[in-house]
Amino acid sequence: MKKRIILKIGSSTLTRGTNQISRGKIEDIARQIIALRTDYDIVLVSSGAIATARQFMELSGETIAVKQALAAIGQPVLLRIYQEVFGDFGLKVAQCLMHSQDFDRAQSRENIGNTIDILLKSGYIPIINENDTVATEEIQFGDNDKLAALTAALLKVDLLILASDIDGLYSGDPKANKKVELIERVEDIAAVIHLAGESTSNHGTGGMNSKLAAAKICQAHQIEMWIVNGSVEGFAVKALRGEMAFTQFVGTK
Repeated sequence: MKKRIILKIGSSTLTRGTNQISRGKIEDIARQIIALRTDYDIVLVSSGAIATARQFMELSGETIAVKQALAAIGQPVLLRIYQEVFGDFGLKVAQCLMHSQDFDRAQSRENIGNTIDILLKSGYIPIINENDTVATEEIQFGDNDKLAALTAALLKVDLLILASDIDGLYSGDPKANKKVELIERVEDIAAVIHLAGESTSNHGTGGMNSKLAAAKICQAHQIEMWIVNGSVEGFAVKALRGEMAFTQFVGTK
């Protein structure tokens, strides 16, 4: 039986730090899925709907309502980009929109699990995003980190990989102090929570706070979680092969 991995792609990874969705990065993700699919079932949790909409239109203001409108505009375009790029590699995709409240209801949890099981068995790559037109939590501060962790717990996956714009959790702020060190293994999340700071990326909303919150959810369900640098070509494959440094949050304390 194949192991399951959730690969969460943040907006900063999808845009490569620019103002546009990078088809080259989506190609990189497709190549990695092909390289891994013999041994793993891959589920994507993808941000980027708002960043997609902002490529070709402007709405004034930064209110939640404006961001929800942008998400409604950008989500179908983002999925189309995935369909086009993944299709070039012979990969089929399916969209799954949900939000955290779906995980509070037993029937919804069962429906989610059954749907994703069938998609994977049918050779489709599920692409999950928050239903931003009806939910606001991830739009405000999560960048889908919590959604990815809740999905990981529901599906009982073997590993959650959060692709970010940083190598992992550092002993201090790497932007302010070049002497800080990457923390490669974390067992006690409470012992490192003070290192989260207030950082967010240019395009994402999560920062390290939401990633540590996601790690708590994963650890409570005995699921391992990694933070890796999504800007690295082949980041998931290289991390799994031990060819790059990252932060590992072990599944149990």
